[in-house]
Amino acid sequence: MVTLRSSPADAPDAHRLLDEYFRSRTAGFAEQGVAYRTTFPDPAAFVPPAGVFVVLDDDEGTPMGCGGIRLIAPGPLGVRYELKHLYLRPETRGRGWGRLLVEDLVERARESGAAELVLDTHHSLEAAAALYARTGFTTIEPYNDNPNASRWYAKTL
Repeated sequence: MVTLRSSPADAPDAHRLLDEYFRSRTAGFAEQGVAYRTTFPDPAAFVPPAGVFVVLDDDEGTPMGCGGIRLIAPGPLGVRYELKHLYLRPETRGRGWGRLLVEDLVERARESGAAELVLDTHHSLEAAAALYARTGFTTIEPYNDNPNASRWYAKTL
């Protein structure tokens, strides 16, 4: 049984997962001839009530994934949080753990008073796009100017 736990975004295990995530994105973008800008998150953005960062541990307690939500400027529906840095190690994919992470973060956003949860991603991440669709996110117009993003999604809470 996997467990999800809150963690500082700069805790050693969270930082290792984020480093893996950023390295995989840099390599994936390079294959497309596109530069990827790595920006480690400000840990303060993921401390309640501003947000939360979550680490997913496998049955043996090994950190295998992560993700967070952070408060951003209100949107048309009111309080808005953004889902960031959703990552699972490649060997874990296809087990439904991504859905567990997303659903946990959606619930945390809801409990924090969010009316909407938004995210941005890149079109090359087709599995991520499928996960977001399965968990109720719909395509929206860009809400930010993230140079790494080419798709934006929202979920009304």
